[in-house]
Amino acid sequence: MKALERWYSPRLQRDLSLVRWGYMGAPVLIFPTAGGDAEEIERHQVVDTLGPLIHEGRLKVYSCDSLAGRAVLEGEGSPRHRMWLLDQFQQCVYHEVVPAIRADCRSQEIGIVTAGASIGAFNALAVLCRYPDAFTRAVCMSGTYDLTSLLGGEFSEELYLASPLHYLGNLEGPALDRLRARFVLLTSGEGEWEDIGESWRMADVLGRKGIPNRVESWGTEWPHEWHTWRQMLWTYREDLMAP
Repeated sequence: MKALERWYSPRLQRDLSLVRWGYMGAPVLIFPTAGGDAEEIERHQVVDTLGPLIHEGRLKVYSCDSLAGRAVLEGEGSPRHRMWLLDQFQQCVYHEVVPAIRADCRSQEIGIVTAGASIGAFNALAVLCRYPDAFTRAVCMSGTYDLTSLLGGEFSEELYLASPLHYLGNLEGPALDRLRARFVLLTSGEGEWEDIGESWRMADVLGRKGIPNRVESWGTEWPHEWHTWRQMLWTYREDLMAP
């Protein structure tokens, strides 16, 4: 039921792992937190939480290494290098990970739901907004959507292309029309280490462009922790399986 693929990504110029749990069902790509690998969600019992849906053949869960997030977290190279890598990571997801998922699902047109927590929420939202032809909705938990503070306050064209918070205000035409047929769920606790203001700021940008979204607060008893995200994913399981 579990399968692992690993290949050298020419875009990232390093190896990338993609793990799948399940044998059939709706595909969901869950991004790790900042520096997590493809098996992080298994170690933190997310796969167990979704186990009933996986075993029933209703859900196929995928996850890939968070290589750009790891570079940001560890301060790899210069800020410009890390911004370049963030852009390349999103291109890798679209041009390498998506085809691998579609091949595994034996469908070249199947839409994929994204999900993630913290920086994983940023990645889930970013690939949906940039590639709405491949992704149908995003379940974003405890998200951090403005990465400039993690990049030394610097900015570049690569970061602009990779950051929905910055480019969506200027998005027009067919890409925006397609994105308006998608959906973004922005959910967050308000307990320790949480900042729901990030979700409200992102929702404002989405709303101004007519992109369907919803913010849900889980209140002060839910911190920025894995047990919060496990409960969120189970609560929003119907969103994970939505067409």
